Amino acid sequence: MSLDTARRVLKIEAAAIGDLMKRLDANFERAVELLFACKGRVAVTGMGKSGLIGRKIAATFSSTGTPSFFLHPAEALHGDLGMLASGDVVLALSYGGETEELVALLPTLQRLSIAVIAMTGQPRSSLATASAVVLDCSVKEEACSLNLAPTASTTAALALGDALAVSLLDRRGFGTTDFAALHPSGRLGKKLMRVEALMHSGDAMPRVSPSAKMPDIIYEMSQKGLGMTTVIDESGHLAGIVTDGDLRRLMQSRGGETISLTAEQAMTRKPATVGPRELASTALSKMERRKITSVVVVDENQKVCGVLHLHDLWTLELY
Repeated sequence: MSLDTARRVLKIEAAAIGDLMKRLDANFERAVELLFACKGRVAVTGMGKSGLIGRKIAATFSSTGTPSFFLHPAEALHGDLGMLASGDVVLALSYGGETEELVALLPTLQRLSIAVIAMTGQPRSSLATASAVVLDCSVKEEACSLNLAPTASTTAALALGDALAVSLLDRRGFGTTDFAALHPSGRLGKKLMRVEALMHSGDAMPRVSPSAKMPDIIYEMSQKGLGMTTVIDESGHLAGIVTDGDLRRLMQSRGGETISLTAEQAMTRKPATVGPRELASTALSKMERRKITSVVVVDENQKVCGVLHLHDLWTLELY
């Protein structure tokens, strides 16, 4: 019985989104244009279940490059209207379009010359009449067995809000690095963390000059504990690297002669590198493809910035 109910609910809500997609028209384009041209912030407002959906839409806007906040309509009537400023745009959610608190806000919004985008199931409602753009999110029926509780209608509103947010994201050319800047924490933040935040730099980075002798090379590698050292010339450019693997191969091929070699004679030239602004996940993929445990971080002029080790990436749980 419960499974039958669940399937019926999902079927109704899926149909509501399908119907919504068929109704998308020039009004949606106008809404995107109005939001894109907004010089201030987007204030999303709504009461009850519409307010809860509005909070999520505002959060999605903000995390995808459209500065936004949620404005509770009842609190707005008691002072929070001061949160609005010239250049803002209001996205108002009300399925019936006659929510008392929202309708009471409209004269003030008109006086402040703040454009309103209505998301409603009643295109001829008071809210719709007073709005610059009306987005019809009406549904044929709610998924509630009583056809009363907002279910399909809130699903449609949420989906329409996501459609606006993603359309704006594309319009702004909002990319992965922009997303990373707005998500510095949590699992998502870790996946989007940049190399420069994780690399060993300064005194923590192993480095020797091309003329360094083997005892000094081994000492530097032991001190820094990364299983390698960079070889950097006088101008700060990367000349090569010496790794534990290089030393083992040299001992096998040249025996005791190895101890007399310089870094320039022992190093691997043109090692793998990454830029400081690359994503940690990109660096991890490169290291796994090449089966290496460290990669040198260099800027656009090939000057060394640091060293990234595989263990630094494993701790981020990027898999």
